[in-house]
Amino acid sequence: MSEENTLSATTRTSFGKGAARKLRAVGQIPAVVYGHGTEPQHVALPGHETALLLRKSNVVLTLDIEGDKQLALVKDVQKDPVRQIIEHVDLIVVRKGEKVTVDVPVHVEGESFPGTLVMVEQNTLTVEAEATHIPESVTVSVEGLEEGAQIHASDVELPKGTTLVTDPEALVINITVPRASATDAADAAADAENAAAQSAESAAQAEAEAAESE
Repeated sequence: MSEENTLSATTRTSFGKGAARKLRAVGQIPAVVYGHGTEPQHVALPGHETALLLRKSNVVLTLDIEGDKQLALVKDVQKDPVRQIIEHVDLIVVRKGEKVTVDVPVHVEGESFPGTLVMVEQNTLTVEAEATHIPESVTVSVEGLEEGAQIHASDVELPKGTTLVTDPEALVINITVPRASATDAADAAADAENAAAQSAESAAQAEAEAAESE
């Protein structure tokens, strides 16, 4: 694992909301590490370094817990809904070579045919990959695709060693064209009806004037 993904963690013995607030006040983040039949370890992580690493999804960290190094996959990140400050992190123990199931973001690149819309039906795909080789994202190209084109999960190219877990028939991308709304259609029909009525009224008036001049 890269040294850039190594975090020094300390064991914590105080729990509860009050203890968590005190940790965050001194720039640390409460976390729990579990899995592989081990007892859950409650630790404190350095706030700034952890926040930088967690900007990516499915990060695998090397935790140095008071001299004992442990690989762990970030499983869940709890944030304050308003301030978006990390409040707690759940990590699961992993081993090198072990395969894990994760949700990977779908990245769309390219421009579809002019006048069309790219509808992203799946923002993530569930895949199985080695814990130390989880792709950051999968890329789907829509370059030049025309109305009616569709990309399913089975069409997405995955990195070597990664297998698809999502239903292969799941629709990922759908290329459409803008459709007039029901309101627009009603307004257009009303305008046409009014125009027809005005045209009929004008024709009747012209006929009346012609008859009067005879």
